[in-house]
Amino acid sequence: MTAAHPHEVKCSTNNCVAGRTRISGRIVRHFRSWRPGFLLKAVERCAKSMMIRAGFEAGFEFSGPTAVLLSPYVHPSRAASLRGPDLLSVNRPVAISDYTDVYGNRCARTIVPAGYVVFRNDALVEDDGLPDIQASNALQHQVHDLPNDALLFLLASRYCEVDSEMRDIAWSIFGQLPAGWPLVQAVCDYVHHHIAFDYLQARANRTALDVFRERTGVCRDYMHLAITFCRSLNIPARYCTGYLGDIGVPPSSAAMDFSAWFEVYLGGQWYAFDARNNVPRIGRILMARGRDAADVALTTTFGVNLLRSFQVWTNEASS
Repeated sequence: MTAAHPHEVKCSTNNCVAGRTRISGRIVRHFRSWRPGFLLKAVERCAKSMMIRAGFEAGFEFSGPTAVLLSPYVHPSRAASLRGPDLLSVNRPVAISDYTDVYGNRCARTIVPAGYVVFRNDALVEDDGLPDIQASNALQHQVHDLPNDALLFLLASRYCEVDSEMRDIAWSIFGQLPAGWPLVQAVCDYVHHHIAFDYLQARANRTALDVFRERTGVCRDYMHLAITFCRSLNIPARYCTGYLGDIGVPPSSAAMDFSAWFEVYLGGQWYAFDARNNVPRIGRILMARGRDAADVALTTTFGVNLLRSFQVWTNEASS
């Protein structure tokens, strides 16, 4: 492991997905690429809600007293589904102060001493057991009709450089396609096939333009490229991070990690999309939203440190 640069943003977001149509009055997503057996299991799961145990533990070695910002909690929009405390714990006697950032995320700040420090949270969340909503007829708004709070998500940000050649690239690829939901789905289809997923190629400074050129990356890279395409096409798009376990899908052999997805504003509301796996999923638990990964890092540290341990869990629990 290497030492983290002072003021470094650590963001782990590497697992992910998105797809819904009505069957017998229940909402069940359209699973484009799943085998029938898994579709049946997913439909059966939709008959009732479920409990999900989600949490993380991250251990750092700090060289001296260090200020740390964190986004460790379940998002306030999911507060009503919490079935237990959503509390950040630290293995050292430190004061933790909660605050709400400019995007409405529940965050924390603290100052840790030198030495080994472990941050941990473990939450029990009730979920409706339904896959992500799909609204194939959702319309795209004209920019002048968008609400004020959506306009920010049309602009360039740290990893989504809409003010670059990406705008012309987006229009050359997607400019002749129908607007609205089909356009966003076309973006997801393109990004899904354009990028090869590779943990070994992950790096913190890769932008959407880099992703487009290099054609490799991890979960966050898929989302940055898709977000940049959408914004270039005048569709507000925002980055999301949270928990997404292997619920209703074949279990992955890879270690569990945080997941990234994105949301677009269509037809008067925000909808979740996922360009990596590009199929609907059950049990998505939002932690934070922002312009891109820089806004929603699990930890932002203002001092030299080493990441010593890291673990994420997201599993269906007994009710």
